[in-house]
Amino acid sequence: MDVHQTAEEFRQDFARLRAEVGKVIVGAENVIDGVLTCLFAGGHCLLEGVPGLGKTMLVRTLSEALDLHFSRIQFTPDLMPADIIGTNMIVEDETGNREFRFRPGPIIANIVLADEINRATPKTQSASLEAMQEHTVSVARTVHKLEEPFFVMATQNPIEMEGTYPLPEAQLDRFFFKLLVDYPSQGDLMAILDRTTKREMPRGEKVMDGTTINHWQGFVRDVPVAPQVTDYAVRLVMATQPGSGFVTEMVRKYVRFGSSPRGAQALLLSGKVQALRAGRFNVSFEDIRQTALAALRHRVLLNFEAQADGIMTDQIVADVLASIETTAKVA
Repeated sequence: MDVHQTAEEFRQDFARLRAEVGKVIVGAENVIDGVLTCLFAGGHCLLEGVPGLGKTMLVRTLSEALDLHFSRIQFTPDLMPADIIGTNMIVEDETGNREFRFRPGPIIANIVLADEINRATPKTQSASLEAMQEHTVSVARTVHKLEEPFFVMATQNPIEMEGTYPLPEAQLDRFFFKLLVDYPSQGDLMAILDRTTKREMPRGEKVMDGTTINHWQGFVRDVPVAPQVTDYAVRLVMATQPGSGFVTEMVRKYVRFGSSPRGAQALLLSGKVQALRAGRFNVSFEDIRQTALAALRHRVLLNFEAQADGIMTDQIVADVLASIETTAKVA
């Protein structure tokens, strides 16, 4: 197999899927790239933004471009865990015999839209932890394996919005990326109005199936990473941890808990996708830097002093990126 030719095929498929989503979604190029990076890296994606910015539309458009089973869960305060993962029900057959049968919940799909996930209680939010990490659901001591690919895209409103609950840290950590959806520019807003106020609405067409997605997810993991690049990713993650030898003064002052090892995994896997998109079969330092904000912002927990001083996690990650050099130094 010529890996460089295969890398070029990946780049073309990525661009084709991106273009299909772009038929409907105006602007937000970085957000679209981030969502597709999560998809091809085999991770889940969390989109945050105020209502009305097209977060749900982006997810639905991606589902239209993929020949996969799509499911939507509207999170509300009264939603229960069984409403997500499913439950056993008593079923009577033709002979009158009764037995328990598993009734699958909406989490059992290829692409799952968890809409406004932080409007449900933490108990219900946590119901998807096993599915997101293990790709299984357990009901009454029976484990049900999910079909691959399995991809959760969740939307949430900023925590300052009324009627929201903060996501449990364990669930936040299971999201590969956290992407911030901002207001459109003047030109983008003009284009949005032009597309959405006419009789015919643009729609995406299916351009990829599950077999292709599974193939590319495996190929992404085949991309080699030089030891010095891996070391750089490790030092970035350790620099977010207050007790490490790479800590910055800002982290020491404002951070309560730093990134887990999942942050380093996200850096390397997203770096591999970035490399393939650039036509390379090796990961550079810049590939890691480009994805660090989306991979680490939700894995850094701030203390009360940071809240009092108005410090945001993006500032912490930016400080870490500015302080950690690509050349290794002994801590």
